[in-house]
Amino acid sequence: MAIKKLARILMKSRDDEVSLPTRDDPSFDDYRPIDTQVQEEMVRSFERANDQQSLLWRTVFAVFLFCYAGFLLYSILQQISSPWELRYHAYFMEDVDSWMIIAADWVAILACTFSIVGIVSKSSHHRRWLWCSFFIGILLSVFWFYFMMSLPRFRWDVIWLPFGPLSGAGICLYVDHLLTESSEEIRKLRGYMYSYKAN
Repeated sequence: MAIKKLARILMKSRDDEVSLPTRDDPSFDDYRPIDTQVQEEMVRSFERANDQQSLLWRTVFAVFLFCYAGFLLYSILQQISSPWELRYHAYFMEDVDSWMIIAADWVAILACTFSIVGIVSKSSHHRRWLWCSFFIGILLSVFWFYFMMSLPRFRWDVIWLPFGPLSGAGICLYVDHLLTESSEEIRKLRGYMYSYKAN
C-alpha cells in the first residue's frame, strides 16, 4: 500500500513537472521535495522488506508441501506393507488395484516436488515447474474423481485426494504471482525516482 502511494506521488511529479513530491508525513510542517538520498533509503527499505516477505512465504509453502509429500510417502509405505489398511485407501479396494494407488501417490509426490522447486527456485524458469505441477494435479484430480464417482456413496472425507496436489500448485502459483507483482512495483518505484538535493 505504501509502495503504491509513493509510486503515485513520484509518477505525478514526472507528469506535472511543476512541483516535486513532498514528504507525505503529517509530522513534517514543510512541503519540501524528498531528497534523493531519502528516496534511495525508502526504496531500499521497501526492497529489503519485500525480500524478507518473499523468503518467508516461499519457505512457508515449501515446508507445507514437503510435509504433505512426507505424508504421501507414509501412505505409500503403508499400502505396500499393509494393503488397504488406511481407510482412505480402503474405500477404493473394490475398484482400484493396489499398484494404481501407490502410483497415484508417487505422482502426487512428484507434483509436490515440482511445486517446491518452483516456489523456492530463483531461476527465470521457476514458473514452469509450478505449471507442470498444476497440470499433473489436474490429471490426478481426474484419476481420483473417476474412482470416487464409482463408489456406492460419495466420500467427502477423501476430497483432499483429488485436490491436494492441485491446490498446492495453485496456491504456489498465486503466491508467486503476488510476490512478483510486488517486486515489479518496487522496480517501477525506483524508476520514478527524481534528482533533488536539499540545501
